[in-house]
Amino acid sequence: MSARDATGRARSTGAAPTGPFPDGRPSPAAASDGVIRHAAVFLPAELPRAGKIAFWSPQGEPLPEPPGAAEATELKVVRRHGNSVRSRTVPALELTVAEAVPLLVRARHDPTAHPATACWGAAAWQALHLVARGRMLPGLTADDADAWRAGPLDAEDAAQLRAIAAAMPAEAHAVPVPGSKPLQLHAPNALVRAFIDAVVDVLPRTPAAVHVAGAPFAAAVPQRLPGARDWAAEVAAGVDSGVRISLRLDLSAHELFDISAEETEREAGEEPEAAEETAHGSTDEYGAGGRAGVAAAVLQVSHLTDPTLVADARELWDGEAPDGFGPRAQVDALLALRRAARVWPPLGRLLDHPVPDVLPLDEEELYELLGDAAPRLKAAGVAVHWPKELSRGLTSTAVVRPAPGSAADGFGFFDAERLLRFEWQMALGGSPLSDAEMNVLAEAHRPLVRLRDQWVLVDPALVRKARKRELGYLDPTEALAVTLAGETEVEGERVEVVPLGALAHLRARLTADAAPLEKPAGLHATLRDYQLRGLAWLDRMTALGLGGCLADDMGLGKTVTTIALHLHRDHPDPTLVVCPASLLGNWQREIERFAPGVPVRRFHGTGRSLEDLKGGFVLTTYGTMRSSPKRLAECSWGLVVADEAQHVKNPQSTTAKALRTIKAPARVALTGTPVENNLSELWALLDWTTPGLLGPLKTFRALHARDIEGGEVPGAAERLARLVRPFILRRKKSDPGIAPELPPKTETDHPVPLGREQVALYEAAVRETLARIEAADGMARRGLVMKLLTVLKQICNHPAQYLKEAAPGLTARSGKLELLDELLDTILAEDGAALVFTQYVEMARLLEEHLRARGVPTQLLHGGTPVAQREAMVDRFQAGEVPVFLLSLKAAGTGLNLTRAGHVIHYDRWWNPAVEEQATDRAYRIGQTQPVQVHRLVTEGTVEDRIAELLAAKRSLAEAVLTGGEAALTELTDAELSDLVTLRRSA
Repeated sequence: MSARDATGRARSTGAAPTGPFPDGRPSPAAASDGVIRHAAVFLPAELPRAGKIAFWSPQGEPLPEPPGAAEATELKVVRRHGNSVRSRTVPALELTVAEAVPLLVRARHDPTAHPATACWGAAAWQALHLVARGRMLPGLTADDADAWRAGPLDAEDAAQLRAIAAAMPAEAHAVPVPGSKPLQLHAPNALVRAFIDAVVDVLPRTPAAVHVAGAPFAAAVPQRLPGARDWAAEVAAGVDSGVRISLRLDLSAHELFDISAEETEREAGEEPEAAEETAHGSTDEYGAGGRAGVAAAVLQVSHLTDPTLVADARELWDGEAPDGFGPRAQVDALLALRRAARVWPPLGRLLDHPVPDVLPLDEEELYELLGDAAPRLKAAGVAVHWPKELSRGLTSTAVVRPAPGSAADGFGFFDAERLLRFEWQMALGGSPLSDAEMNVLAEAHRPLVRLRDQWVLVDPALVRKARKRELGYLDPTEALAVTLAGETEVEGERVEVVPLGALAHLRARLTADAAPLEKPAGLHATLRDYQLRGLAWLDRMTALGLGGCLADDMGLGKTVTTIALHLHRDHPDPTLVVCPASLLGNWQREIERFAPGVPVRRFHGTGRSLEDLKGGFVLTTYGTMRSSPKRLAECSWGLVVADEAQHVKNPQSTTAKALRTIKAPARVALTGTPVENNLSELWALLDWTTPGLLGPLKTFRALHARDIEGGEVPGAAERLARLVRPFILRRKKSDPGIAPELPPKTETDHPVPLGREQVALYEAAVRETLARIEAADGMARRGLVMKLLTVLKQICNHPAQYLKEAAPGLTARSGKLELLDELLDTILAEDGAALVFTQYVEMARLLEEHLRARGVPTQLLHGGTPVAQREAMVDRFQAGEVPVFLLSLKAAGTGLNLTRAGHVIHYDRWWNPAVEEQATDRAYRIGQTQPVQVHRLVTEGTVEDRIAELLAAKRSLAEAVLTGGEAALTELTDAELSDLVTLRRSA
């Protein structure tokens, strides 16, 4: 084996500490690297820590300047000379062990290091590893001086040291034994062991060693302890012992103890004594423990250097052990047993036996071995061997199964009378226990139980669960929720939940990919692959009586997919579509286009009627539904569809309450933004589509929303995702294979400066309002913050909006207006078309007036625009009659198809990026054939500038963790608010 191999083997045992040495001397890590290019040799001393490492040059090269505290000296070495050897004196550098170890450790990986030095580096690393594992014992030298030595060593440790010694070149031990005639060299094995002891003797010289071995073993100066010779002899025997002991657990021998103890008493003419409760007894739920009533530990002895030599202690004492143990084997085994008893006191009982062969164990002692006693014994060199037939594979899960009498193949999931049983189920090796086996477990009074012809280790907690199996009953939606989540909390413990029977079948259907469907007859459209998958998913959810939320990005064809679902279901009752007023015309046109001949009726405006319904579609608005909830609730619907379902995200709103009164066997929510601001909105949607799935809102917020929105509970988002994923189909334009035919989209933020008038108005508003905010609190403070943010955004748009002027006046008053003119001039020169979004209707009117004065054809759509007029506006824009479409963000940000536009301009910023993206999707949607450019106008140095960073962060978290939007800014401290809104003069 080469020196490098020895280095690698020593390193494989694990890491060891390499910090500063305890005597306060500086580490020589920064010493000249030239030293390790020379050969190193260890010079042992009577006191191990007094040994030295000497560096010398076999080639006679000059040595470098002495690093650190190294001393230049002369060294007598022995070299081969022809067929004989010859000694000579060479220059050398001597270092103490403490100074040399860091250099040697570095040499292990240095390709320029001499092989002898690399070998001593491997030995140093092994010594550090032994110290890190606590393999060090106090003792005495031959002249009674205190010294630490490495030990006890296990077989692997001994093998490592032998490998290092075997790999040493001659230069590593070329120093003769002092006074030897003829010359004798140190044997590599003995020299390596002496070096290991030297390193171990250096390191513990700290005050902490006082608590381990006493004050003498903490001092660097040698301490003479002649009165401790017997104790030192015992320690030395343990260090140099040729045997190791181990324990073999026997799970059947305890029966022999019970019988033999009883028979012994009867043979002596005595009645067997009643079992007394002792310190080792157990009175837990397994019953009172007798020391001989559970298991036994059999003492084994093995040879240190030949691990194949193993014998029971009984065999060793009876002379039946294999040859090779030696005459001291029994003494060494007793010394090892005495040391082990210090680690685990029950072993001390074996020392009272003439033959220390078998130790009876009670329940408490067995649990100690199963717990931390075995690792402590292993660290002390005593292995514990467990029987192969002992199984630790007993586990528990919470299962949900149909109650007696329920249907075997399914049930109505919204029938609250069909409850499901929630109970504990034990499994052995993954295989569930039968009722009879569960009863055996429940009756267990010992930590070991015989199940399926094997001994099984039993935790008391599992016995408690077996005795009290029933956890109660769940209604179907509760059962479905815990099943999909895969876990729940039981008595403060998070446990796995496994469904059985029909519920397991339902979960499998919900979590598997839906079987593909063909395009339904009567649909005059070609459905893309992802739309066919969406249709299959909607069909499965509605067929199961469970609702769903189709949350595709805007423009991916949710409308045509829903029309296809209506045709595929072929339900005799009509489908009710509830949508914003701006989408009534779009729904009617899409139905007439893709499903010609299917009846479609608007329940909106004057003269609306629900008489003589015969299948088909009924279209209504959220406003009409609020005013006529009873009339809609009285009808029979085959399917209810809530388009732009974020309109009912507040479950306490009149709109949401009215929608819940309309009954149907299936409910579908359509939205591009299932969550805009917080997870309560997700609850509102799914509690309408699948009532009860997420539990009460208060419980949902306590179990999920707070943990996810706070972002401090690992795995919280994933737990909720497992629960809701089957009920939400979410696809984005950016997903592979969804819409590859869409042209590219480019997004650009345009920074613009404030005009001089805007600067003055902005700073005055900040100064005056911040002073009022500092003096306010509670709702009054929140109101002032919201007012300040609104005022600042208005000033950034144009002074005329803030000052309520009828006309904007000069363009130069607003940097945004100047840039808008430049953008529109370029777009119109290229015969393009643009959508201009603003959240303020008054700003849209100012823009309309300004562009009219410049001769730019425009039209304006806002919340007050009548439905019929909206549809006409869309048609005119799509026909190319009007190149610039001004839109109120809230009224026109959803549902419209405006693919004529190649440019989308956000004149001011909304507080939720999802809303902006929806507005952009009026142009960037299926059917768009030209690249889309998105322009966002941002005033430099203002609150808009700062909020852009928040918007970017919120966009990245929109799918999992969402903040509270603009309202969250009201909770900023005065200092944080000031930093947010104060104008940066450098801008």
